[in-house]
Amino acid sequence: MNYKILAINPGSTSTKIAIYENEKEIFEKTLRHTNEELAPFKNISDQLEFRREVILDAVSESGIELEDLAAIVGRGGLLKPIAGGTYEVNEAMLADLKVGVLGQHASNLGGRIAYEIASTISKPSYIVDPVVVDELDDVARISGIPELERKSIFHALNQKAVGRRTAKELGKSYDELNLIVVHLGGGISVGAHSNGRVIDVNNALDGDGPFSPERSGQLPIGDLLKMATSGEYDLNFIKKRIKGNGGVVAYLDTNDMKEVTDNAQNGDEKSALIVKAMGYQVAKEIGSMATVLSGKVDAIILTGGIAYSKKIVEDITDRISFIGEVKVYPGEDEMLALAEGGLRVLTGEESPKEY
Repeated sequence: MNYKILAINPGSTSTKIAIYENEKEIFEKTLRHTNEELAPFKNISDQLEFRREVILDAVSESGIELEDLAAIVGRGGLLKPIAGGTYEVNEAMLADLKVGVLGQHASNLGGRIAYEIASTISKPSYIVDPVVVDELDDVARISGIPELERKSIFHALNQKAVGRRTAKELGKSYDELNLIVVHLGGGISVGAHSNGRVIDVNNALDGDGPFSPERSGQLPIGDLLKMATSGEYDLNFIKKRIKGNGGVVAYLDTNDMKEVTDNAQNGDEKSALIVKAMGYQVAKEIGSMATVLSGKVDAIILTGGIAYSKKIVEDITDRISFIGEVKVYPGEDEMLALAEGGLRVLTGEESPKEY
């Protein structure tokens, strides 16, 4: 049976939509939102009606009837920590997305818009593997200071999607494999997947793990404290150095990794060192996750936009190929991952979870 599914992925200044017939994309569009269009809205939550109407107009232009859709799937937002999977949108989820229980982010609109559109055609609405997926083993939560617990915030949607893809290629179930999945993007997350659960992963948002194009990764904590109390830097500067203006951009004044790797290959020594250091840190984190899995690793997966870089992939692979087979899936097909999550429920392969 064929199912048409609308996937919705809101970003800060755009909304990506796509319609799939099962796993085949039959329509896609990125809806750009200008500063003038967004200016009247005090906060992200207030943009709901505006974005919903823009999406409905685009679907109408596609020639696909709204009533022909089997489900609407939105990008999951900053909800309370939950296990991975596909969740049917309910009143409790809508309330937490509206208030931004863990913060305001455009992705909070995904589930809300999906619910509103689905309700008009009496079809189900879902979210899939939001960034707050938390499946950590208790031992992984211990930081060394009781007041600071390690948190699970990572690229769950893409990590789990490529984990399932690898399992299918190996002729096995995702739930029976041990995988190390590395998302190489503006932030870098390295997850230990054990029997369908991400039992350990670095907090890719707030200064943990490898540095990335825009984030500092883990820092020498003593020196960071000295920096914060020296009086030379204000708190906002330090926060931006950790997230947004740290990592590669702090060293090279650009977050464009193609530019950086091109410069490195053309003889720029500083660029070459930073590229090498980033691959070095990623490899160290992979080695760390191999110990989490007691060395029993079915595959190591490199994904995300930076995985298009042959140089960086080679640097990482040279250091970690002894651990297990390395698979490379460049980019991040989030729209397909959303549709696949809805499809698994519609076909009965997976039962929807309740928030």
